[in-house]
Amino acid sequence: MLDGLSTKLQSILRALRGRGRLSEEDVAAACRDIRLALLEADVNFRVVRDFVGRIREKAVGGEVMESLTPGQQVVKIVHEELTALLGSTASEMDLSGDTPVVLMVGLQGGGKTTTAAKLAHRLKDAGKQPLLVATDLQRPAAVEQLRVVGEQVGVPVFEGAGNNAVAVAREAVEEARRLRLSPVIVDTAGRTHVDDELMAELVEMKKQVAPREVLLVLDAMTGQDAVNAAGAFDGAVGITGVVLSKLDGDARGGAALSVRAVTGRPVKFVGVGEKLEALEVFHPDRMASRILGMGDVLTFIEQAGAALDDREAEELERRLRERRFDLNDFLRELQRISKMGSIEHLLGMIPGFQNLRQQLPQQVDPKRMGQMRAIIQSMTLEEREQPDVIDGSRRKRIAAGSGTSRQDVNLLLKQFRQMRGMLMQFAETGQTGRMPKGMNLPRLR
Repeated sequence: MLDGLSTKLQSILRALRGRGRLSEEDVAAACRDIRLALLEADVNFRVVRDFVGRIREKAVGGEVMESLTPGQQVVKIVHEELTALLGSTASEMDLSGDTPVVLMVGLQGGGKTTTAAKLAHRLKDAGKQPLLVATDLQRPAAVEQLRVVGEQVGVPVFEGAGNNAVAVAREAVEEARRLRLSPVIVDTAGRTHVDDELMAELVEMKKQVAPREVLLVLDAMTGQDAVNAAGAFDGAVGITGVVLSKLDGDARGGAALSVRAVTGRPVKFVGVGEKLEALEVFHPDRMASRILGMGDVLTFIEQAGAALDDREAEELERRLRERRFDLNDFLRELQRISKMGSIEHLLGMIPGFQNLRQQLPQQVDPKRMGQMRAIIQSMTLEEREQPDVIDGSRRKRIAAGSGTSRQDVNLLLKQFRQMRGMLMQFAETGQTGRMPKGMNLPRLR
């Protein structure tokens, strides 16, 4: 997520940190590099100009230039300005009223239907009883797609009769009131481009159902095209916020860094994976920290905190501290991690652990999980509890018994050692108190 931009900015700021004193020329050179990095990331050029101008103005002030650690001061300024650019604070949804309505709007292919289901899943976990509404009557199989994802998250889907999307939305709100379901999440029709027919339908629907939120779903990977679409939708319909889908696949960051400044509308959520759980509240300060390599421990804790009950967490911590983490534990933790999605994404949130991202598989393939289980189950009790005893002849026997190759067995053992080392680091970090209270270990699902 935003890896390309993140790598460049971290490199620029790392060079500043290493200098004992800074001259105005040093600051000017860094600002030029930041400007180029942002433009290459497809950030709106006016946004880049204003952003770099504010950094330059603050960085050459006497307080910074006369500081004993001017490089650190500049990093602080960049973080503050990046946070402000992204929106300063998280923007909450307005779900007030008896039957609040959320209109999901956007272009075709932006991930609108999946995002509607992700939002429903998130609200259901928060104790709500949402209703999904299928009003995309233009795209073939759109209603069926919403029905499928609705079943996956356990949320009912309203499908009206006829081909009048506005009437279907109105009927759905009446049905939600009757059944006491709330909020109503309306998946509207998209188009391959912004057109008058689409906007007219959305304007009429907004008038008829009076939504509390109009959320525009944008594909983050489309960069400035996404920002231009945001301006068009806001001008015609009036949006209350943006959801950036597919942010996990966006190495540049143009849309994420431009949309708030260009439209004045907040980014409320970001999609960070294909799974229906992969929707995060957008926190500007946390995103700025991620981009600058400072991690995002708070989001990590929120995502992982409920994965283990206290008894399981204490048992895992005890085994790690006693250095008794074995292959049985390894398989159990892999199964938990696989439910959370990308390992690379998780490690990117933790300060000091980003360098481990390239050492581990990006995600656990479900087919690979079955293979790993077969390999471990083909081992003796001694081999599972003491993997270091597994030599060449044992690997050959385990491969034959599990219907795999010796290379597969070698890969599993390598991944086991990597995970054990990573979790040991967590345990040791918890002992020294460098992590926040309550985070002695990652509670991996």
